[in-house]
Amino acid sequence: MTEHHPDGRAERRPDDRPRLSRRRLLGTAGAAGAAGLALGAAGGALGTAAATERPTALATVGRSRVPFHGTHQPGIATPLQAHGHLIAFDLVADAGRKEAAALLRRWSRAAEALMAGEAPPSRLHDTGIALDAGPSSLTVTFGFGRSFFDRTGLAARRPAALAPLPPFSSDALDPKRSDGDLWIQIGADDALVAFHALRALQREAAGTARVRWQMNGFNRSPGATPAPRTARNLMGQIDGTNNPRETDEDFERRVFVPADGDPAWMAGGSYAVVRRIRMLLDDWERIPLAEQERVIGRRKSDGAPLSGGSETTPVDLEKRTAGGDLAVAADAHVRVSAPETNGGAAMLRRSFSYHDGFRDDGSPDAGLLFIAWQADPLRGFVPVQRKLDRGDALSRFIRHEASALFAVPGGAGEGEYVGQRLLEG
Repeated sequence: MTEHHPDGRAERRPDDRPRLSRRRLLGTAGAAGAAGLALGAAGGALGTAAATERPTALATVGRSRVPFHGTHQPGIATPLQAHGHLIAFDLVADAGRKEAAALLRRWSRAAEALMAGEAPPSRLHDTGIALDAGPSSLTVTFGFGRSFFDRTGLAARRPAALAPLPPFSSDALDPKRSDGDLWIQIGADDALVAFHALRALQREAAGTARVRWQMNGFNRSPGATPAPRTARNLMGQIDGTNNPRETDEDFERRVFVPADGDPAWMAGGSYAVVRRIRMLLDDWERIPLAEQERVIGRRKSDGAPLSGGSETTPVDLEKRTAGGDLAVAADAHVRVSAPETNGGAAMLRRSFSYHDGFRDDGSPDAGLLFIAWQADPLRGFVPVQRKLDRGDALSRFIRHEASALFAVPGGAGEGEYVGQRLLEG
């Protein structure tokens, strides 16, 4: 999934000038000092030094690179990163299809450079926030909301799968933090690299789209455990054990729109359901460990199902205790959400935790930035959430406070920008 970006490489722009990586520029400035920078302004000494200086090699985390181009956009099947930003935009009043296409071109060029560890080719001065960092597994993913198609005169090409999500009884949604014309998901294993991408893309939108809402998330950092492990959420539970895996025979069918799918411009794409789910952590932490495990249906220590085995052992929904009770309670989260109890419905959950300070009552404003990927939300998220809405023991401890659904087109080929098949088709 990742490839190592060789240190010191100079890519070529169309005008044949060398493009400086963030790290090469910093290393050059450090070696040349103030005098070197002054000479660079007068006679190109900075450019000459950049061609010969080689900075110190990056650590493993920094040099991990995810390709921008491909059948699918990055940030879907990519391993989950330690830092994430989600940001939605609305087109400004006089922006339409032409302006949206120009913005996606700029965004795609910037994302390609940033994911390669380069400064973005921009009409604006780069901030240099991540000047000394490598790619750090950065991914940038773009999506379109339902309203985008009305704003750009493309309502006839809007996918049927982008129909509004039905209301759920547990929803307490804030419309100001929901929906949006355009959406970007950013993930990276370095916080400054992630913020650099966020800032660069937000600046490129100026005059075409304005920020509607933005959310920040985090996960465990790479190398924090002796071996790679399934992530834990802020309740302390291992979260994501039953996720579809790329090695599954039906992974592509569950997660991505097929090549012959409808509409054709969504081939290789996916649909992202985004939910801001606040966890009532004070209430959760008051109940005993045994009750927490009963609510989830898994042991907290290692994620094993209460029916026995290890984390990856399939949940035995029929197993009973010596006293005759179901080992996994009838309203346990793992039972209610299991594909076996939802007609096989499944989705790829790729979420971030968040903490936005404290509420007026002193409780933490914290929880999960839930992101679910599927080929069709009407056959993935919706049936599962309807089932959870009717009888999930976990519902007592969470609040769904924001919601959005985005069509995420397939990846861009060399020389293409994301969404080109829609906007120019």
